[in-house]
Amino acid sequence: MKGRADRISTVHLGQYTRETANEIAGALEEAGIVWWYKEPGWLSVVWEFGVRLFVDRRRLPEAKAIAARITAEREARRQAGERGEPGGPPGPSLDA
Repeated sequence: MKGRADRISTVHLGQYTRETANEIAGALEEAGIVWWYKEPGWLSVVWEFGVRLFVDRRRLPEAKAIAARITAEREARRQAGERGEPGGPPGPSLDA
Protein backbone atom coordinates (compact mmCIF):
# COMPACT_ATOMS: atom_id res chain seq x y z
CA MET A 1 0.00 0.00 0.00
CA LYS A 2 1.40 3.38 -0.99
CA GLY A 3 1.55 6.34 1.37
CA ARG A 4 -0.85 9.20 0.83
CA ALA A 5 0.62 12.12 -1.08
CA ASP A 6 0.66 15.53 0.57
CA ARG A 7 -1.95 17.98 -0.61
CA ILE A 8 -0.38 21.04 -2.17
CA SER A 9 -2.11 24.39 -2.27
CA THR A 10 -0.77 26.83 -4.82
CA VAL A 11 -0.78 30.62 -4.71
CA HIS A 12 -0.18 33.26 -7.37
CA LEU A 13 3.50 34.18 -7.69
CA GLY A 14 3.19 36.73 -10.48
CA GLN A 15 2.62 37.44 -14.14
CA TYR A 16 5.64 37.45 -16.45
CA THR A 17 6.64 37.41 -20.09
CA ARG A 18 7.06 33.90 -21.47
CA GLU A 19 10.85 34.22 -21.47
CA THR A 20 11.01 35.38 -17.85
CA ALA A 21 8.46 32.75 -16.77
CA ASN A 22 10.59 30.03 -18.40
CA GLU A 23 13.70 31.14 -16.51
CA ILE A 24 11.79 31.35 -13.23
CA ALA A 25 10.24 27.91 -13.81
CA GLY A 26 13.67 26.39 -14.35
CA ALA A 27 14.97 27.90 -11.12
CA LEU A 28 11.86 26.77 -9.22
CA GLU A 29 12.42 23.21 -10.44
CA GLU A 30 16.08 23.34 -9.39
CA ALA A 31 14.94 24.45 -5.92
CA GLY A 32 12.37 21.63 -5.77
CA ILE A 33 9.40 24.01 -5.61
CA VAL A 34 6.12 22.74 -7.06
CA TRP A 35 4.76 25.18 -9.64
CA TRP A 36 2.34 25.48 -12.53
CA TYR A 37 1.39 28.14 -15.04
CA LYS A 38 -1.62 29.53 -16.84
CA GLU A 39 -1.45 31.29 -20.16
CA PRO A 40 -4.22 33.67 -21.26
CA GLY A 41 -7.08 32.08 -23.18
CA TRP A 42 -7.80 32.87 -26.80
CA LEU A 43 -10.07 35.79 -25.86
CA SER A 44 -8.37 37.12 -22.73
CA VAL A 45 -5.06 37.44 -24.58
CA VAL A 46 -6.49 40.77 -25.80
CA TRP A 47 -6.28 42.37 -22.33
CA GLU A 48 -3.97 40.05 -20.43
CA PHE A 49 -0.22 39.88 -21.00
CA GLY A 50 2.14 37.02 -20.31
CA VAL A 51 2.05 33.92 -18.20
CA ARG A 52 0.77 33.64 -14.63
CA LEU A 53 2.89 31.44 -12.35
CA PHE A 54 1.58 29.66 -9.26
CA VAL A 55 3.71 27.97 -6.58
CA ASP A 56 3.39 25.82 -3.47
CA ARG A 57 2.02 28.08 -0.72
CA ARG A 58 4.53 26.74 1.81
CA ARG A 59 7.46 27.78 -0.41
CA LEU A 60 6.11 31.20 -1.47
CA PRO A 61 8.81 33.34 0.25
CA GLU A 62 11.57 31.31 -1.41
CA ALA A 63 9.78 31.42 -4.78
CA LYS A 64 9.36 35.21 -4.50
CA ALA A 65 13.09 35.60 -3.88
CA ILE A 66 13.88 33.44 -6.92
CA ALA A 67 11.47 35.41 -9.13
CA ALA A 68 12.86 38.75 -7.90
CA ARG A 69 16.44 37.64 -8.59
CA ILE A 70 15.69 36.41 -12.10
CA THR A 71 13.61 39.47 -12.96
CA ALA A 72 16.43 41.76 -11.76
CA GLU A 73 19.04 39.79 -13.73
CA ARG A 74 16.95 39.96 -16.92
CA GLU A 75 16.38 43.70 -16.46
CA ALA A 76 20.11 44.30 -15.93
CA ARG A 77 20.89 42.35 -19.12
CA ARG A 78 18.27 44.34 -21.03
CA GLN A 79 19.67 47.67 -19.81
CA ALA A 80 23.23 46.60 -20.59
CA GLY A 81 22.12 45.74 -24.13
CA GLU A 82 20.52 49.15 -24.56
CA ARG A 83 23.79 50.80 -23.52
CA GLY A 84 25.78 48.50 -25.82
CA GLU A 85 27.75 46.97 -22.95
CA PRO A 86 29.29 43.50 -23.31
CA GLY A 87 27.09 40.73 -21.98
CA GLY A 88 23.85 42.41 -22.97
CA PRO A 89 21.53 41.21 -25.69
CA PRO A 90 22.54 42.24 -29.19
CA GLY A 91 21.16 45.62 -30.13
CA PRO A 92 20.66 47.28 -33.47
CA SER A 93 23.79 47.77 -35.51
CA LEU A 94 25.18 51.31 -35.58
CA ASP A 95 26.99 50.60 -38.85
CA ALA A 96 24.83 51.77 -41.71
